[in-house]
Amino acid sequence: MTTQEISLKLEHYDDIFSDFDMRPYSKRALSVDFVDEIRRASLDKDHSGIELSISVPENTRSESEESTIKERLAGHFEKHYGLELKKKRKTKNRGILMIFLGVISMVLATFILSGDPSDDLLQSFLVVFLEPASWFLLWEGADQILFTAREIDPELNFYRKMFTSHQNIHFKSY
Repeated sequence: MTTQEISLKLEHYDDIFSDFDMRPYSKRALSVDFVDEIRRASLDKDHSGIELSISVPENTRSESEESTIKERLAGHFEKHYGLELKKKRKTKNRGILMIFLGVISMVLATFILSGDPSDDLLQSFLVVFLEPASWFLLWEGADQILFTAREIDPELNFYRKMFTSHQNIHFKSY
C-alpha cells in the first residue's frame, strides 16, 4: 500500500492545539485551523494511506511530547470518525423509521377508506390526517436516506482517512 504525504510546517507544538485550551497536550482540543489544513490537504488523497509529516524546529523537539501528541491526534481522529459514523447511521435509521411509519399510515388510511368514511366524522378526519402524513413520511424518509445521509460523507471520509492512517504520524526537524 502506498502512502500519500501531508506535510505541515509548524513553529511549535502549540500550533496543533487550540489557543484557548490550556490543558496538557494529552487532553487539549485541536486547533480548528490545524484540522482544516489537514482536511484541505487530504481532499486529493485516497483511502490507501496518508502519512502526516509535521515539521518543527529542531531545537524545540521533544520525543515525549511528540508521543503524547501522536496519541492525542489518533484519539481525536478515532473519536470523530466514530461520531460521524454514528451520525450517518442515525440519519439512515431515522429515514427507515419515517418510511415505515408512512407505509403504516397509508395502510391505515386505506383500511378506513375501505368502508364509507363519510358516515363517521372521526373516520373522515383520520383519512384527511393520514393521507398527507403518509406521503410526507415516505418522501422525507427517502430524503433522509438518499440525500441527508450523503451530506455526512465528506466529513466521514476525512475522518476515515485520518483514522486509518493514525499510525503514520511523524515529526521531522527543520
